[in-house]
Parts: sequence; C-alpha cells; structure tokens
Amino acid sequence: MTRKGVILFALLACADVAQAQSSVTLYGAVDSSLLWQSTSAATFAPNPAVNPDKGSVFRYKDGGMYSSIIGMTGKEDIGGGYSVNFKLQGSFDSGAGKLQLSDTPGAAAMFNQVASVGIAGPFGSLNAGRQFSPIGYAFSDTDVRGGQFFGSVLTAWLTMDSASGWPGTSTNGSIGALYDSNALIYNSPSFYGASVTLEYTLGGVPGEFSAGSHKSAVLKYSNYGLNFAALYYDGHDANPFPATYPASPAIPATGVDNNRFVYLGAKYTWNRISVSGSFSNGRQPAYENGNPAFGATSGDFDMWTAGLGYRVSPALDLSSGVYYVRDEKHSKNQSTAYVLGAVYYLSKATMLHVDVGYVSNRGAMNQELAYGAPPAPGKNTSAAMLGLRHTF
Repeated sequence: MTRKGVILFALLACADVAQAQSSVTLYGAVDSSLLWQSTSAATFAPNPAVNPDKGSVFRYKDGGMYSSIIGMTGKEDIGGGYSVNFKLQGSFDSGAGKLQLSDTPGAAAMFNQVASVGIAGPFGSLNAGRQFSPIGYAFSDTDVRGGQFFGSVLTAWLTMDSASGWPGTSTNGSIGALYDSNALIYNSPSFYGASVTLEYTLGGVPGEFSAGSHKSAVLKYSNYGLNFAALYYDGHDANPFPATYPASPAIPATGVDNNRFVYLGAKYTWNRISVSGSFSNGRQPAYENGNPAFGATSGDFDMWTAGLGYRVSPALDLSSGVYYVRDEKHSKNQSTAYVLGAVYYLSKATMLHVDVGYVSNRGAMNQELAYGAPPAPGKNTSAAMLGLRHTF
C-alpha cells in the first residue's frame, strides 16, 4: 500500500471511530393555533388607566401548547461512563417566521432558549451556558396541564411577573425566571426516585460579585406515579430594563436582592387519572412597598393551583385546572383562572389541541389565559384556542 493509501485508510478509520462515539441530532416543533379572547390589552402593565381594554380579538397564535422551536443536540462518549454534550435551541414565531426575544428587550436571538455545553457521568451532569431555569421543569412535572402556554401553572406564574413590573419585552422576569444566561446547572443522579438540581448564574459585574447573579435549588421525587418538586429561587438585579427601554437606559447592576420564588408542587397519576396541586410565593424583597414603577400591586404574591386529568384512550388526554393568584398587601388584587383542555394525538409526532378558559381578574390583576396575549387588567376574560403541534 502506498503512503497516501495508508494515510487515507487511517483517516477513514478515525472517522468511523468518531462516528461510533458521538452523535448529533437536529430537532424541532411547529405549534400554530387560532385564538379568540374577549378582552385584550396593548401591554402587560397592571394599570387599567394606561392599559385599557381594547376589545375582543381573533388572531393567529404561535405557541399554543409550547414554543415553536428549532435546535440541535450532540453527545460524545469519552469513556469510563462519561460523555460530553451540547445543546442549541431557539424559539421562533411560526406566523411570521421571526426569531423570538432574548434577555435584552426587543432583541431577538437565534438560540434564545438554550446554548449550553456540559459533561455527564456517574456523578450526574453539569451544564454551562444559557439554559432553562429549573422552574420550568418543576412546573411541567407537577401540573396536570404540563405547564402549557394556555391556562397552566406557567401562565399563572407569569401573572406575578407582569403585576410586579415585567413588561413582557424580554425573557428577564421580575419573579423567578424561565431562562437563565451564564448559568451553571448540576443535576444529581436519581436515588430511589429522589434527585437534586442546583443552579448558579454568574453576573460578571466588576466589583459586585453578586450583581446580576441567580441561584436556585430543587428537590425532586419521581416514583410510584408521584412527581414532587420543592424549589427555591433567589435573584439579584432581576429585570433591569425599564418599560421605556431603550429610550431609558438599563438600571445598573448593584447586587440588589429583588427576586425570590418558592414553589411546592406535586402530581399523582393512578391508572388513567392524574391530580396535581401546588403552592408558591413570589417576592421582591428589595422593595418594602412593591416595585415603585407599578404602584398598583405590591410585588409580593401567593399562588395556589389544582388540576385534574383523565386519559380517555392512548390517543386522547383531557385536563383541567384552577389557578389562583393574590396580592399579599392589596386584597382587592386577586385573580382566578378556570381551564379545560383536550389533546388528541393524530400520530406520535402530531397533536391536535383544544382549550377553553375563563379568568376572573379583580383590582389591578391581569392573569392571562394564553401566554403572550395579555388581557385587560381588572377585566374578566374568556378565551378559546384550537391548534396543531408537530414535532420532528
């Protein structure tokens, strides 16, 4: 064999080894819906005077169940039970083909949900980069409605964010967070169904070690039909962008502790029936009387949820939920949502979903039924949605 032939053979052999030890997967989902809602508002501001009811709306709604996404994930076996992985995932608007928002108001990003690399082994896994906050997984595991984008523990939690100052123009929440940038997240192995998730995000501000940082801890249990999650989240300099950004500059990161969220939730499935319930508390401890930009609410909220689901057949799931949020310091600010939904699996990759809901908003509350479709604050609102989700 010639020298060139030997080199070519060696390169091909190395390629075969690399292919056997690593893999890359491209995946995604398109989720499109039609939404009718009896009230609508221009923004998420909990102020009826500046954010009045604009009337009923019938519209195309991207992300009926969850985001429309595109992503890729890869894994390489490095031996000894260890592997290196990466994940890139971004959401887009299927109605307009646009990328969705990042953690900077008005700025879209290709991988606005996940851009991480990590290592996994007998010790568990450690991932670094922009990632889903542990809050999102706790919601989906302990809510009969799975933390969907229509009438779930997720949309009820968003009420705390909007009522305490989140303008909805970025992914930076005021209470808790669905995504965290610059995050280190450790997931322990499961021990008889019990596991722990620990998170710390680095703010990177010179001279202010805690500025812009977040930390959270989750205790989880999943066994014998029971899912349980206990979560604590603490953030510094959360939601640093005012509603008038970019006309008004971002608030400098100083390490102010203004974002705390505690969640206890459980879901139990027996045969075809599932029940769920949760309690959570969101606070902005840096503000004694609430966020000064939103005087109508205090910034301290309680949330109770309850859900009931029934699997009619392998192809049909029914679910229902009640979601109650109240302002701790202003008793007039209360909100209760009632939701019914059905998911029919046309195939393993395609789901037809139908949802209806009614929310009673009192005072300055503006609990939304559909994520991204704010109702008028203080207005009772009905909504119905029909959608199709396809994964690939």
